[in-house]
Amino acid sequence: MLQELETNFSELEKKIMNLQKNYNNLTEKLSELSIENKELQRKYDEERKRNQVLAEEQKNIKLYSAISGNPEHNRLMKNHINRLVKEIDFCIAQLQNSGL
Repeated sequence: MLQELETNFSELEKKIMNLQKNYNNLTEKLSELSIENKELQRKYDEERKRNQVLAEEQKNIKLYSAISGNPEHNRLMKNHINRLVKEIDFCIAQLQNSGL
């Protein structure tokens, strides 16, 4: 009976050591993945900002093309002018309401 308990204890000790080793491996992997996740998040943010800059540049190029008389972009130019007129009208209305 004592021999059986010692055997069981030895097996249990081996299982605990394996669990501890697995736990340490998993915590290391978690740390590595966390670092990788932060790096990917940083790259994603950079690409998103770059995409916004490129979208703004594309919008400006179309606008400049419309201003220069490109018939493909006439509608874009008209929409842009209408948007600007609405902004100006809104500003004038605010100035009138504030008593200036």
